[in-house]
Amino acid sequence: MFDQLFTCPEATARHRSAPLYDARVQFLQHCRASGSPRGTLRRKARELLVIIEQLRLRPEGLIRPDAIRAAAQHWAYRQPSHFKLKDAEKARGHFIRAATRWLGFLGRLQAPPAPAYQRLVEAFARYLEDEKGLSPLTIRTECGHIGRFLSRQWAAGRSLATVAIQHIDAAIAEKGRRDGCCRASIRCYAASLRAFFRYAEAQGWCAPGLAAAILAPTVYRHESLPAGPSWVVVQQVLQDTAGTRPVEIRDHAILLLLAVYGLRSEEIQALQLADLGWDREVLTVVRPKARRTQQFPLTSAVGDAILRYLQEVRGHRPARHVFLTLRAPYGPLSRSALWKVVSERLRPLQASLRHLGPHALRHACATRLLAQGLSMKAIGDQLGHRDPDSTCRYAKVDLAGLREVAEFDLGGLR
Repeated sequence: MFDQLFTCPEATARHRSAPLYDARVQFLQHCRASGSPRGTLRRKARELLVIIEQLRLRPEGLIRPDAIRAAAQHWAYRQPSHFKLKDAEKARGHFIRAATRWLGFLGRLQAPPAPAYQRLVEAFARYLEDEKGLSPLTIRTECGHIGRFLSRQWAAGRSLATVAIQHIDAAIAEKGRRDGCCRASIRCYAASLRAFFRYAEAQGWCAPGLAAAILAPTVYRHESLPAGPSWVVVQQVLQDTAGTRPVEIRDHAILLLLAVYGLRSEEIQALQLADLGWDREVLTVVRPKARRTQQFPLTSAVGDAILRYLQEVRGHRPARHVFLTLRAPYGPLSRSALWKVVSERLRPLQASLRHLGPHALRHACATRLLAQGLSMKAIGDQLGHRDPDSTCRYAKVDLAGLREVAEFDLGGLR
């Protein structure tokens, strides 16, 4: 392995004689199989020697995360500092990520103890799945609300048995005051708390009557307009990514899928190579909320953008997801990465938008379809809505159509 990475005999001998030879070779082979180039493998090999030295690693034993952080702090801020070190805090973070990845691969990373409330969240998640039959996406959202609520209560020295309605009201108020959430988001948060405390009361975990006492802000039906950019802005975003850099080629294909088909970020994440039906020019999308698949005609513009990405950027990676990270280890994009793809290009053009993530382009797609004269049923089918009310809110965006209704001649009737 090392004689393939280094041309200097002294460097090869140093890496061969260093401790934990098998563990280092195993990890480097894994990185090479994941697509890491030779230069990256050399850098990783040198990093492993630094990690062994700073952590004083032995052949066996688990390593605590706080030990990794302490070693990273000592190495990044050592005196005298290395002449190539420009940003100590950045170097510290890189050390932590590299050590965590390697030790996690070896199974030697000691997981932090789960918080005391974690078992409550897990039991609630099983209830939502087994009894309510909710989708994994909805369960993750609900349990995220509950986990954040309980973490703040535990930090304040309260257990679930001692939580009172004033504590719940204060947590709901903080969503708007401290977290800056809108009323619709606060209502969803309150609904999650109400469902959890209804379940907790049935289990005898908390005082009775809490679920019924939880109040949420009033949100009127179709209260707010969908927050999406104009189609002119969408076209500008697509034009800005029509370049030759790998990140532009990948992001251009992603932005086209979001704007043309109105896909959700989870649907972009889950897109597989098998979902691209090149022979029939069909795109298959797995709808996580509706738990069904849906097929769309693969337009030439979208198909050409995806094909260019597959041929020039993605290459032959072992992962089956369509969109992968640009650096090794190559893996599916996270939700935050997809949000960054959209937000970094929307913010300079239309910073006044309340939402700058992938959902903004979903709104833009629906608004454009409405302006083209498509029916609410057709738009709902395009977006994968199960409830017609989810689509009707876009009718308020058709200001020209509403103006025609307001100016309708009643023939002299008063």
